[in-house]
Amino acid sequence: MTDLSQVILGSSTDPYNKAAERGWDIRDASALTSSLELEADVVIVGTGAGGGTAAETLSKAGLRVVLLEAGPLKTSSQFDMQERAAYRDLYQEGTGRGTKDGGMVILQGRSVGGSTTVNWTTSFRTPPETLKFWTEQMGVSGCSPKEMAPHFQYMEQRLNIHKWPQAPNNNNAMLQRAAEKLGYSWDTIHRNVRGCLNLGYCGLGCPVDAKQSMLATTIPEALDRKATLVHRARVVKVLRDGDVVHGVEAEALTANVRGTTGQKITVRAARTILAGGAINSPAVLLRSNVPDPYGLVGKRTFLHPTTLTMAIYEEAIDPFYGAPQSIYSDHFQWQNVDTGPIGFKLEVPPLQPAFAAGFYSTAGEEITQSMDQIRNTQCMIALLRDGFHEQSQGGAVELNDKGQPVLDYPMNDYLMEGVRRAYNVMLEMQFATGAKSARPAHKQAKHYMSWKEAKAAVADLDVVAHKATVGSAHVMGGCPMGDDPKRSVAGSDGKFHHLDRLYIMDGSLFPTSIGANPQLSIYGLVYKLAGNLAKQLQA
Repeated sequence: MTDLSQVILGSSTDPYNKAAERGWDIRDASALTSSLELEADVVIVGTGAGGGTAAETLSKAGLRVVLLEAGPLKTSSQFDMQERAAYRDLYQEGTGRGTKDGGMVILQGRSVGGSTTVNWTTSFRTPPETLKFWTEQMGVSGCSPKEMAPHFQYMEQRLNIHKWPQAPNNNNAMLQRAAEKLGYSWDTIHRNVRGCLNLGYCGLGCPVDAKQSMLATTIPEALDRKATLVHRARVVKVLRDGDVVHGVEAEALTANVRGTTGQKITVRAARTILAGGAINSPAVLLRSNVPDPYGLVGKRTFLHPTTLTMAIYEEAIDPFYGAPQSIYSDHFQWQNVDTGPIGFKLEVPPLQPAFAAGFYSTAGEEITQSMDQIRNTQCMIALLRDGFHEQSQGGAVELNDKGQPVLDYPMNDYLMEGVRRAYNVMLEMQFATGAKSARPAHKQAKHYMSWKEAKAAVADLDVVAHKATVGSAHVMGGCPMGDDPKRSVAGSDGKFHHLDRLYIMDGSLFPTSIGANPQLSIYGLVYKLAGNLAKQLQA
């Protein structure tokens, strides 16, 4: 374990400390005292996995790029591994974003770098089962495993994505030990890190720039190539004349990004790319009243609904230290693809104290006792693979009366059966590795002292929304790609079907969930799409 007292945070690694010296054009919209008008070859809305990859690819092709980001620019010099500041500054709605009925919390990044700034570095190629399903069932072309392989390979090299070489921390090791004991398949996770100190605080922003996020890699490269970055700038709508899009209109946000200043930002561009993520990109389209003849914008939005179990061990787990995710199991993931019960992926989360406290859904003495034992607590999560079955249609992005996006995502019986089944799988695994007690994340549950007791209790639980704890850090879909405009919002090339010069390049393009943490899927797909667009614009 790294001695945290010896870590020098950010000051020597932060590329933004030399922004002026490198001639970077970075504008803070909250400081504007008048309207701002810019011109570009390409304007990109969002700076996460999609926006960052597109910005680097297009700027390398010699194109003038303007990046707009609703969140603030926060860099490693400011990342102090404190939960309060990180959740406030780096996440959508201060980690308060949720589904319409409040049944799920949705963790998404909201700063320069998007969710890549705060994710846990887990990197998977899109599973071949998913790509095959898209090709055969969803009308997508050009995305077979063979066709996607060179794009994944390039981004793996670019972001130093490799199998984690160090021993897993105890939190992850318990998943490995349980899988081996019960005969389940498991493997080591690939991570996008370089010079990682194994701190374990990835979700709060990497303080030493080891995480190869868009904040630390592609956006600096784009800025070196004369791209312009405007942060605290919320895009309201696309601008168009008839069927041709020619840019976007944005509003300047206040320094705390909770209000607006009244200043307007207009960017006129030959091409417009939406890369705001799978809730915000559909929201821009809805606010823009774009043509949507088949009512598909915002529909089929997926989450990987995620639930968890927590176990107490005699030995120290220290789940807040070490690589957050290094072991996974797909044993229950691909037993079927589009028939039968929902599949799920098994991973573990880090347990920083405030984050962990939210899992218990309790108060008073019970939460105090639980948190007193956090050093000895191990947690497993099951990520349900939604979107492949007729009873798994995902949710729909809507706009509230203020024009802000809301995701209506009903938790039906099909999904909740998967939650109950996942509880049983994870609890059995924890007791198999010697847990003293374990409990599912459910308001009616408690710590059970044996697998037999836990199994009987789970059978009696009312596993429904608001009682079962279910959340997600993965948002996909809402603007599904495909070759048939009657079934998709954008083509397999990312171009919006019903307007010219408008493209979508983020996870909203996915016709289903991925069945794996989605960042590498976005990197590979957007590298391919942006590369093709660059060739068109250069022709």
